[in-house]
Amino acid sequence: MFERCCSGSHDDGELDERLVGFYERLRSQFPDYPPFGPDCPWMSMPLAVGIDHVIMHLSFGERNNPAIAVIQELASEHRLVLWDPQSRDAYLPGM
Repeated sequence: MFERCCSGSHDDGELDERLVGFYERLRSQFPDYPPFGPDCPWMSMPLAVGIDHVIMHLSFGERNNPAIAVIQELASEHRLVLWDPQSRDAYLPGM
């Protein structure tokens, strides 16, 4: 799915309500639109959003620890799978 989305091929359809809830809550804490705070964790903005995904490119460094914790918490709360393309690990909800 990740490689398909990165190649520019996206599915059409209705947005998943869980994804919408995740994205809105994430943006409320870490905006992907101006004005950006000093704790902005994003390397690329706005975040890439489709009907079945949100692609987040995080900056390197310690300042991302709060963002990573929020991402994990919200993904679990909204029953979403996290995929790390660098390690090729998937994190299932509640794990």
